[in-house]
Amino acid sequence: QVDVVESGGGLVQTGGSLRLSCVASGSIVSINYMGWYRQAPGKQRELVADMTGGGRTQYADAVQGRFTITRDNVKNTVYLQMNSLKSEDTAVYYCNAVILSDRGREYALWGQGTQVTVSS
Repeated sequence: QVDVVESGGGLVQTGGSLRLSCVASGSIVSINYMGWYRQAPGKQRELVADMTGGGRTQYADAVQGRFTITRDNVKNTVYLQMNSLKSEDTAVYYCNAVILSDRGREYALWGQGTQVTVSS
């Protein structure tokens, strides 16, 4: 059994910063993909930033230069450092991971989400 859990959301003023964390746990052989997505009220879930198992990253245009995704392979954790936050960044942020377990099964998992609210 494997799982992912996010943390780090909260309320911040415009221009502020937050760091989100997503920890993968369980019988993990490898993590082949980890990404951050967000969903604002009335909108579809969208990619914010992601990282392949090989370390290649990509960012949504709206966050390029402000957000940074990093990963700690020892801790099985991916981070999203969010700087210069704007009101339009307000959303529930979800972690997505593709994990290979020790039973040879690959899981595609979503976390429960963490709320980020940016106030002006």
